[in-house]
Amino acid sequence: MGAYILRRLLLMIPTLFGIMAISFAVVQFAPGGPVEQVIAKLTGQGGDATDRISGGGGDIAQSQGAGQGGGELSSKYRGAQGLDPEFIKSLEKQFGFDKPWYERFGLMLYNYARFDFGESYFRDIPVIDLILEKMPVSISLGLWLTLISYSISIPLGIRKAVKDGSTFDVWTSAVIIVGYAIPGFLFAVLLIVLFAGGSFWDFFPLRGLTSENWDELSFFGKAADYLWHITLPITAMVLSQFATLTLLTKNSFLDEIKKQYVITARSKGLTERQVLYRHVFRNAMLIIIAGFPGAFIGAFFTGALLIEQIFSLDGLGLLGFKSVLDRDYPVVFANLYIFSLIGLLIGLVSDLTYTWIDPRIDFEKRDV
Repeated sequence: MGAYILRRLLLMIPTLFGIMAISFAVVQFAPGGPVEQVIAKLTGQGGDATDRISGGGGDIAQSQGAGQGGGELSSKYRGAQGLDPEFIKSLEKQFGFDKPWYERFGLMLYNYARFDFGESYFRDIPVIDLILEKMPVSISLGLWLTLISYSISIPLGIRKAVKDGSTFDVWTSAVIIVGYAIPGFLFAVLLIVLFAGGSFWDFFPLRGLTSENWDELSFFGKAADYLWHITLPITAMVLSQFATLTLLTKNSFLDEIKKQYVITARSKGLTERQVLYRHVFRNAMLIIIAGFPGAFIGAFFTGALLIEQIFSLDGLGLLGFKSVLDRDYPVVFANLYIFSLIGLLIGLVSDLTYTWIDPRIDFEKRDV
């Protein structure tokens, strides 16, 4: 097992390299980079962003001149005509675009290998501090989503497999299909209309994870306030996860129940409960465990992005989305690197969990 773990860890290096290389290459061809973003906002084509430019290059907004003609340098950027070429150079130097692409890519890999992610382009804060600042919101959403969806879906999926074809199975399937068909963000809007001051009741808040008087509350008051704020976002997120995981659990158990070893166990006089939880459960749960890492990591981004936007939750999903729009590449690449690494590590942990649940699985005998 030690050799297998070592091979998996070593394979993470080329995997991360490939992810970062492809992403870096895409960025090189993407229009509207950070230099263009600043130029557009300074020339009146966007909002005022000069106060968001990090101080690494000084107050470059004040250093722009009204130079006549921009030469070849300013002509590289749309809308840069008429700006002082020295100002354009200072922008390129601040964002690191005064170096060739291969030098920038090599420097990025070297720094990321040391977990040095630099500073945000448009926020005067280190990237790692910015990620840590937003992480509690995403961790809250991810943990609650995983806990609730697995706690409901696994028992319900098992029950549906045991009662396959019954009235209980039919009506729960109808509910699950409807739930799966409704996008999480649409359900979030419906919850707001119904329970957050829309057209009906005003039971739940719309913004943040805590109230303004959080520090003044007692321990139990803080717990109640936190649960009060997170009820609607988690309810909206659980819907699609709940439907998918329930059907996956049901189908997995149905496949196992039809196998020969189950018939043999019943012929030995074991009760249905003993057959289900002593024999079927261990084999059927393997596919559920395989989907756990993706579900957990996905809750930080794709599952939470629109929910964070709708409920004004300032988490990693919203941070990554805004960073892409702003072309804040240090934040974009740091998010990609950190959570790709976490995903690879959790995938390894998931494989190791297989061997704990079913000792018959031996990864040492497989070619990686």
